[in-house]
Amino acid sequence: MATNRTFTMIKPDAVANGHIGNILKMITDGGFKIVSLKLTQLTVTDAQAFYSVHAARPFYGELVEFMSRGPIVAAILEKDNAVEDFRTLIGATNPAEAAEGTIRKAYATSIGENAVHGSDSDENAGIEGAFHFAGREQF
Repeated sequence: MATNRTFTMIKPDAVANGHIGNILKMITDGGFKIVSLKLTQLTVTDAQAFYSVHAARPFYGELVEFMSRGPIVAAILEKDNAVEDFRTLIGATNPAEAAEGTIRKAYATSIGENAVHGSDSDENAGIEGAFHFAGREQF
Protein backbone atom coordinates (compact mmCIF):
# COMPACT_ATOMS: atom_id res chain seq x y z
CA MET A 1 0.00 0.00 0.00
CA ALA A 2 1.41 3.39 -1.00
CA THR A 3 2.05 5.98 1.69
CA ASN A 4 1.48 9.67 1.31
CA ARG A 5 5.00 10.83 2.22
CA THR A 6 8.32 10.90 0.48
CA PHE A 7 11.76 12.34 1.16
CA THR A 8 13.86 14.65 -0.98
CA MET A 9 17.14 16.50 -0.83
CA ILE A 10 18.09 19.47 -2.94
CA LYS A 11 21.70 18.53 -3.61
CA PRO A 12 24.82 20.71 -3.18
CA ASP A 13 25.00 21.61 -6.88
CA ALA A 14 21.47 23.04 -6.97
CA VAL A 15 21.95 24.82 -3.63
CA ALA A 16 25.23 26.39 -4.82
CA ASN A 17 23.59 27.44 -8.10
CA GLY A 18 20.79 29.27 -6.27
CA HIS A 19 17.92 26.98 -7.25
CA ILE A 20 16.38 26.30 -3.82
CA GLY A 21 13.40 28.62 -4.27
CA ASN A 22 12.62 27.54 -7.81
CA ILE A 23 12.81 23.83 -6.91
CA LEU A 24 10.60 24.30 -3.84
CA LYS A 25 8.10 26.15 -6.05
CA MET A 26 8.05 23.26 -8.53
CA ILE A 27 7.45 20.89 -5.61
CA THR A 28 4.54 22.87 -4.19
CA ASP A 29 3.12 23.59 -7.65
CA GLY A 30 3.22 19.80 -8.16
CA GLY A 31 0.72 19.42 -5.33
CA PHE A 32 3.14 18.43 -2.58
CA LYS A 33 2.86 19.80 0.96
CA ILE A 34 6.19 20.35 2.70
CA VAL A 35 5.89 18.83 6.19
CA SER A 36 9.57 19.08 7.20
CA LEU A 37 12.32 21.29 5.79
CA LYS A 38 15.88 22.21 6.73
CA LEU A 39 19.10 23.57 5.30
CA THR A 40 21.95 21.39 6.56
CA GLN A 41 25.22 19.84 5.47
CA LEU A 42 26.12 16.17 5.42
CA THR A 43 29.46 15.21 6.89
CA VAL A 44 31.46 12.56 5.03
CA THR A 45 30.30 10.07 7.67
CA ASP A 46 26.66 11.13 7.18
CA ALA A 47 26.92 10.76 3.40
CA GLN A 48 28.58 7.35 3.76
CA ALA A 49 25.76 6.18 6.02
CA PHE A 50 22.97 7.64 3.91
CA TYR A 51 24.33 6.10 0.70
CA SER A 52 25.63 2.86 2.27
CA VAL A 53 23.40 0.86 -0.08
CA HIS A 54 25.75 1.99 -2.88
CA ALA A 55 29.03 1.25 -1.03
CA ALA A 56 30.12 -1.48 -3.45
CA ARG A 57 29.36 0.56 -6.57
CA PRO A 58 32.15 2.33 -8.45
CA PHE A 59 30.60 5.80 -8.04
CA TYR A 60 30.23 5.58 -4.24
CA GLY A 61 33.34 7.61 -3.35
CA GLU A 62 32.45 10.40 -5.77
CA LEU A 63 28.87 10.41 -4.51
CA VAL A 64 29.97 10.74 -0.88
CA GLU A 65 32.42 13.52 -1.77
CA PHE A 66 29.80 15.38 -3.80
CA MET A 67 27.04 15.11 -1.21
CA SER A 68 29.27 16.34 1.62
CA ARG A 69 30.86 19.24 -0.26
CA GLY A 70 28.24 21.84 0.57
CA PRO A 71 24.82 22.48 2.07
CA ILE A 72 21.72 20.53 1.09
CA VAL A 73 18.03 21.13 1.69
CA ALA A 74 16.29 18.10 3.21
CA ALA A 75 12.51 17.83 3.09
CA ILE A 76 9.67 15.45 3.77
CA LEU A 77 6.81 15.89 1.34
CA GLU A 78 3.19 14.82 1.56
CA LYS A 79 0.75 13.98 -1.23
CA ASP A 80 -1.32 10.99 -2.27
CA ASN A 81 0.99 8.54 -4.09
CA ALA A 82 3.92 10.69 -2.97
CA VAL A 83 6.88 8.47 -3.91
CA GLU A 84 5.77 7.68 -7.45
CA ASP A 85 4.48 11.18 -8.19
CA PHE A 86 7.69 12.77 -6.91
CA ARG A 87 9.85 10.42 -8.98
CA THR A 88 7.87 11.61 -12.01
CA LEU A 89 8.34 15.27 -11.02
CA ILE A 90 12.11 14.98 -10.60
CA GLY A 91 12.66 13.17 -13.91
CA ALA A 92 15.36 10.83 -15.15
CA THR A 93 18.75 10.75 -13.42
CA ASN A 94 20.37 11.90 -16.66
CA PRO A 95 19.05 15.41 -17.30
CA ALA A 96 19.51 14.89 -21.05
CA GLU A 97 16.89 12.13 -20.81
CA ALA A 98 14.59 13.91 -18.34
CA ALA A 99 11.19 15.01 -19.57
CA GLU A 100 10.39 18.68 -20.10
CA GLY A 101 8.88 20.22 -16.99
CA THR A 102 10.84 18.05 -14.56
CA ILE A 103 13.19 19.36 -11.89
CA ARG A 104 16.23 17.60 -13.34
CA LYS A 105 15.52 18.86 -16.86
CA ALA A 106 15.41 22.40 -15.49
CA TYR A 107 18.21 22.33 -12.90
CA ALA A 108 20.51 19.29 -13.18
CA THR A 109 23.83 19.70 -14.96
CA SER A 110 24.89 16.05 -15.30
CA ILE A 111 24.10 12.50 -14.20
CA GLY A 112 26.34 12.99 -11.16
CA GLU A 113 25.15 16.50 -10.32
CA ASN A 114 21.45 15.94 -10.82
CA ALA A 115 20.01 18.60 -8.48
CA VAL A 116 17.68 16.46 -6.33
CA HIS A 117 17.28 13.14 -4.59
CA GLY A 118 13.93 11.43 -4.34
CA SER A 119 13.11 8.28 -2.38
CA ASP A 120 12.64 5.20 -4.57
CA SER A 121 10.15 3.37 -2.33
CA ASP A 122 7.73 3.96 0.52
CA GLU A 123 10.04 2.04 2.86
CA ASN A 124 13.08 4.12 1.91
CA ALA A 125 11.07 7.34 2.21
CA GLY A 126 10.45 6.53 5.88
CA ILE A 127 14.06 5.53 6.51
CA GLU A 128 15.49 8.58 4.73
CA GLY A 129 13.10 11.01 6.40
CA ALA A 130 13.99 9.60 9.83
CA PHE A 131 17.71 9.91 8.98
CA HIS A 132 17.34 13.68 8.60
CA PHE A 133 14.44 14.59 10.90
CA ALA A 134 13.61 13.74 14.50
CA GLY A 135 9.97 12.88 15.15
CA ARG A 136 9.34 16.33 16.63
CA GLU A 137 10.56 17.87 13.33
CA GLN A 138 7.97 16.01 11.24
CA PHE A 139 4.59 17.69 10.98
